[in-house]
Amino acid sequence: MSDTKDDNAADERISAGLIAKLVITTLAMFGFGFALVPLYEIVCEITGFNGRSEGLSLVASVDEAPVTDRTVRVEFLTSVNRGMPWEFAATQDSITVHPGKLYTVEFTAENSAGRDMVGQARPSVAPWDAAKYLRKTECFCFNRQPMQAGETKVMPMRFMLDPELPAHVDTVTLSYTFFEVGDSAQAPADNLMLAGAGTALGN
Repeated sequence: MSDTKDDNAADERISAGLIAKLVITTLAMFGFGFALVPLYEIVCEITGFNGRSEGLSLVASVDEAPVTDRTVRVEFLTSVNRGMPWEFAATQDSITVHPGKLYTVEFTAENSAGRDMVGQARPSVAPWDAAKYLRKTECFCFNRQPMQAGETKVMPMRFMLDPELPAHVDTVTLSYTFFEVGDSAQAPADNLMLAGAGTALGN
């Protein structure tokens, strides 16, 4: 009888230990999942990976000095966050540019929902090492875009590739994804800086 009680107690201790380990493991995995996002942001900030670097800031002006004997293909990819009822596209899929020359490309967005919405486009650049050579003097992505139900907007993006863009880069891809960001069009931007003047931009 004593042996049976001892066995039951041992089994209970083992079960309790296993449950504790499972709980700790679950909490650790949950915490790690939350930590991945800020860790990813830090890596992107340091390395420029995924194009999230100084190249995605707005400059007050640029000095044009076209490199006429070199061309680079610039591609434009557009998408909307899953479930967001907007249509979004560039008027051109790609253009061929000379580094050192300023170009303007237009994008269109349409709010197909039956309600007013506010959206904002998140940009990225590929390859990641080209991001810091991208100079934007105007971009819809630096501001929230309030749109009435059924409204369509034409939004310009004005940019230049720095002549110092590495020679091995012959194609640069600019990607923009629209997300719904709430009701206010006045909230500040996510650390987007006016690089030329050192002034924070409103988003």
